[in-house]
Amino acid sequence: MTDGIEDTRRRIAVVGCGTVGASWAALFLAHGLDVAATDPAPGAEERLRRFVDRALEQLRALGCRGEGRLSFHTAMADALIGATFVQENAPENEGLKRRLLAEIDGLVQPEVVIASSTSALVRSAIVADCTHAGRHIVAHPFNPPHLLPLVEIVGGDAAAVASAVAFYKSLGRRPVVLSREMPGHIANRLSSALYREAVHLVEQGVASVADIDAAISHGPGLRWALMGPHMTYHLGGGEGGIAHYLEHLGPSQERRWAALGNPSLGPEVRERIVAGVAEEAAGRSIAELEAERDAALMGLLRLLGRGPAGGAA
Repeated sequence: MTDGIEDTRRRIAVVGCGTVGASWAALFLAHGLDVAATDPAPGAEERLRRFVDRALEQLRALGCRGEGRLSFHTAMADALIGATFVQENAPENEGLKRRLLAEIDGLVQPEVVIASSTSALVRSAIVADCTHAGRHIVAHPFNPPHLLPLVEIVGGDAAAVASAVAFYKSLGRRPVVLSREMPGHIANRLSSALYREAVHLVEQGVASVADIDAAISHGPGLRWALMGPHMTYHLGGGEGGIAHYLEHLGPSQERRWAALGNPSLGPEVRERIVAGVAEEAAGRSIAELEAERDAALMGLLRLLGRGPAGGAA
């Protein structure tokens, strides 16, 4: 891959401008990178520009004040002209992504890294029809990407991965590189494991949806914003650390694992979850809840020094 990222990462093609794509676009623009966006959906440009305007205000408040230029192109081929990096964000459909990535692969220079924002699909499947498959990576963010630093990277070529890691770090992101591909990568697998048990607790009538959510957001969720599960249990082991924890409390952990549920999302469970979420939301719209979330995230990022202004996150 090309050296001198500051010189080569000047025009970013964003393919797919839903929530994730628009969020990526805002982050790139706030770092002074030009963005050529494309999306075939009706009204996509208007929605993109509306989202970007709001996200740029948030990023400026966090100290990220670059002024990249945004252009929108109906034809994907036009958006890819001169692209030095491609961020693809099409819907989570293996066949669609496979066809789309193969088309992109044939339109950009062989040295350009193409990153797919897939949340669960495996890289080997979606790049199967690409001539230059090595330069394709999975770059899965957590939503919204312009605020949350995590980017999960899966690649087949070490140089492409290294180039992407350096690029995302220059945007204040925190890349994690998987040694092997796995459906759902890391964060979504962990999130899914937690959500399965949250649904099981609803199914078993253990507590209300609101109290189950509160048990996380007012408890371990606060610690998880500071350190992950392994380090959290390391501290839980006291002076002996994780070794002491595993030796003395490992059996207790295994008993809890054995008691975890395996619920199904049948009609009755879905109805209870929907009703519980509605009660917890207390009439607040999705937009209002997103605004509350983003405001709190911005405060937390400031506190932790993990803003998007560049450098290691």
